[in-house]
Amino acid sequence: MMRSVLILPVICAVLPSIHSLSVQTERTRREILSNSAVSIFPAFALTQHGVPAAIAAELGGYVDGPRGLKYVVTKEGNPEVPKPERAQEVKTSYTLYLGGFPEDGGKQIDSSKGLFGDQPFKFLAGVSQVISGWDLAILDMREGEARRLVVPSNLGYGEKGAGGRIPGGSTLYFEVELVEIGKRSKIGPEQEKWLAEHPL
Repeated sequence: MMRSVLILPVICAVLPSIHSLSVQTERTRREILSNSAVSIFPAFALTQHGVPAAIAAELGGYVDGPRGLKYVVTKEGNPEVPKPERAQEVKTSYTLYLGGFPEDGGKQIDSSKGLFGDQPFKFLAGVSQVISGWDLAILDMREGEARRLVVPSNLGYGEKGAGGRIPGGSTLYFEVELVEIGKRSKIGPEQEKWLAEHPL
């Protein structure tokens, strides 16, 4: 399992006082990813947004989210629980595909689900610990909700790609569930200033 595909490679400790991830763990994940380069992107007819043409025809049922993000809700969440706020810890289950979802011939390249079951991924929502497409989606979800996301490259890894496994300009296809919403970290003036200066 290579969860580092979700972590922005240029982000260090953006909010050090509220950052709880293990540096050693993240370094290991990045090393595993960078040493696992494979050729996984088949030839597709692409639209101007990098989405395979055959898949684009099926996206009529998807909701247009912010900045080109598309999604469809596959499981409703708990309406009694508020959506997460920025800098609030969340626990997520996910699978990432390139080239489309499985029924479209897409290839799985990462997942929280492995041989020993699901190992949900924790992070602080909305503070750039993950790609922008994830931050935007998670902040709009309820606890227990599951979605399929189509994340354009500008909300993913852009033209540079990531770790040798994700080519530049790639559209990302996620199946993601917001498993749990945790506590919001204590926010001080420095963090409030950072949040104000870095809107999503």
